[in-house]
Amino acid sequence: MTPINKRRLAQFRANRRGVISAVVFGVLFLISLFAEFIANDRPIVIRYDGAFYSPIFRDYPETTFGGDLPTNADYTDTEVKKMIAAKGWALWPPIPYSYDTRTTGEARGTLLPPSLVHPLGTDDQARDVLARVIYGFRISVLFGFTLTVLSSLVGIAAGAIQGYFGGWVDLSFQRFLEIWSSLPTLYLLIILASLVQPGFWILLGIMLLFSWTALVGYVRAEFLRGRNFDYVRAARALGMLDVRIMMRHILPNAMTAALTYLPFILAGSVTTLTALDFLGYGLPPGSPSLGELLLQGKNNLNAPWLAFTAFAVIALMMSLLVFLGEAVRDAFNPRKVLA
Repeated sequence: MTPINKRRLAQFRANRRGVISAVVFGVLFLISLFAEFIANDRPIVIRYDGAFYSPIFRDYPETTFGGDLPTNADYTDTEVKKMIAAKGWALWPPIPYSYDTRTTGEARGTLLPPSLVHPLGTDDQARDVLARVIYGFRISVLFGFTLTVLSSLVGIAAGAIQGYFGGWVDLSFQRFLEIWSSLPTLYLLIILASLVQPGFWILLGIMLLFSWTALVGYVRAEFLRGRNFDYVRAARALGMLDVRIMMRHILPNAMTAALTYLPFILAGSVTTLTALDFLGYGLPPGSPSLGELLLQGKNNLNAPWLAFTAFAVIALMMSLLVFLGEAVRDAFNPRKVLA
């Protein structure tokens, strides 16, 4: 590790709030990645009649476990449970509900308050809130990560071209950015989302159209400054390709400023997705969504646990990302002095 990277790591560790936020956020995200093993209406593994089955990864007909129907087995059905127990056993996740499972039996009911069966209660469609929070947290973070990476790649490339070549390229890009940035983004997102059936990748593409401009200004400024350095001029005089000069000699310096904004861009991406879900223009109906949970809290004031849960999860996620962003910013700040 180079001395400058050691110094950056030390500065990052010096921000205890940022380090704790990074650890907590990483643990929560890691847990959510294994949501199917934590909250699911299918057993993790079944041993039946001497053979092992993995319902999480594969569908099995009811006839596999001694039933009469050739359709996929419903593992929440009492008769199916009895058939499995007669010749084997089933290992269930800690939360026996998926994000779309309607509760049945003794625990059946909409808007049930928090209890031992449902630690965060149920929503207005009799679905377990804790299971939906786990899945919703995962899809929100994955969506935010994907949008942040793609928008950063496009924004860095646009800023690099704009700053390196300058002249009419820079002027044309600047006029385009002024017009594009002045558009009412949220309204256009709502209009576009209402014209097509919203899905993860379609919604991602629509949001990418307006989110790539976040890093253009910072990268452009670094390239405008770096293009006049002596070693860059020398490389150009020796006939080195422009792409190689940009990638090898200027981009590493420009990335320092860009990296400090990534956690804040991630927080903004998650917030935008939550807002669209809250307005009904986000992910398809039924998807595990924090914004949809927030909307249920608004529509069901007699069930305050819905609003409190959504607010707490969103506030915790945003706080962790902001604190993490502050630590990253301190790590790349050359004027920051270690205590």
